[in-house]
Amino acid sequence: MNIAVLSGKGGTGKTTVSTNLALALKANYIDCDVEEPNGFLFLKPEVDAEEKVIVEYPVIDDNKCKSCGACVNVCQFNALAKVKDDIMLFQKLCHGCGACQIVCKYNAITYGKREIGKIEKGTARDINCSRGILNISEPMAVPVIRKLLKNLSDGINLIDCPPGTSCNVVNALKYADSAILVTECSEFGLHDLKMAVKLVKMYNIPFGIVINKDDDSDNIIKKYCMEEKIPLIGTIPYSKDIAVIYSKGEVLYDKLHHKEIFNHLSIAAKEVLSWN
Repeated sequence: MNIAVLSGKGGTGKTTVSTNLALALKANYIDCDVEEPNGFLFLKPEVDAEEKVIVEYPVIDDNKCKSCGACVNVCQFNALAKVKDDIMLFQKLCHGCGACQIVCKYNAITYGKREIGKIEKGTARDINCSRGILNISEPMAVPVIRKLLKNLSDGINLIDCPPGTSCNVVNALKYADSAILVTECSEFGLHDLKMAVKLVKMYNIPFGIVINKDDDSDNIIKKYCMEEKIPLIGTIPYSKDIAVIYSKGEVLYDKLHHKEIFNHLSIAAKEVLSWN
């Protein structure tokens, strides 16, 4: 059972929900927010395995290249450009599709390899934890996300997705059987939640909503859920105490009152999502 936790925007509390629900469900925690993976700051796993993420990129042999521009024309990602009589490579834009090598009539293109990030794995509180880390200045997170989610363990896997609705989220969502959308009670929260709902519906997987920083009123998010007939899994109250705990890098699940909140959310999630 792979559960994706996502949000239409950053700062809604997605990682707070993910880390604490992982403890409540005794689930494997996978941090796919590879540009800023902070779930480990709270779960504090002991990392015992590390693996590099390697991608391929074209290498042009100047002695064979005739600067015909066929490789430039076929590249859909603008990683190659013809400047006068020379072919320029923008290495970090390359997706490694191999099209340039196929169309080259002069066998001037081979492929090299380079490191763009890494995968870390460990354990904390009897749950398996893993995260991807994208190297600084690298623009493409998808290869790291794909490697991180390849060959997921049996049982419950809780996938902490990147924020927003970009291709990074899309690639994480491909591995999900169900989804939990985290939002907050604001116009911005509602606007971006609607985009996340559209994205999840494209994959036709069951999903529900968790409201963070709930003001205990009949707010715009609750009205939206009722109008659209979207299951509301539960709420996390707007609380200074929660903010203080979070700022210290501690998990809410260690505090009795907050533990009850996430135990309730875990039970409600099983009722809302297609559980198996």
